[in-house]
Amino acid sequence: MRNLSILTFVSVATLFLVACSGTAEKEQQATNQYEQAKETLAQREAKKPTNFLRVSVKDKRNLIGQTVIKGEITSKATVAAYTDIEVELRFYSKTGSLLEKDVEVIYEQINPGQTESFKTKYFAPKGTDSVAASILKAQVVVDK
Repeated sequence: MRNLSILTFVSVATLFLVACSGTAEKEQQATNQYEQAKETLAQREAKKPTNFLRVSVKDKRNLIGQTVIKGEITSKATVAAYTDIEVELRFYSKTGSLLEKDVEVIYEQINPGQTESFKTKYFAPKGTDSVAASILKAQVVVDK
């Protein structure tokens, strides 16, 4: 009887150890898969920053005839942070003709999910009715 209880104890202990080692191994595999997916996502976000950055602008004229452009850049990235963002500003006439293009660089760091505001002033070409903007490129902030 005593041998039976010792045998039962050893069997239960062995099963417990096997189950625990399997769980730890599965947790490690899940962690590795998560890190690989995160790295892949970071690579995608670093490769094409323009796919993860959005810009919107509003414009108005000030008293001295300058076009004041207020804008926001929003990051849709989940891992990458961006800086030195080049924004192309296009000035259009009432008929939709492109009058001029300019590039404005925003020297701010934008972290994942963050929105950053900017403001700039231009002496826009005569006949400018509206301003449009798009992201040309950005630098990825590399962790050190």
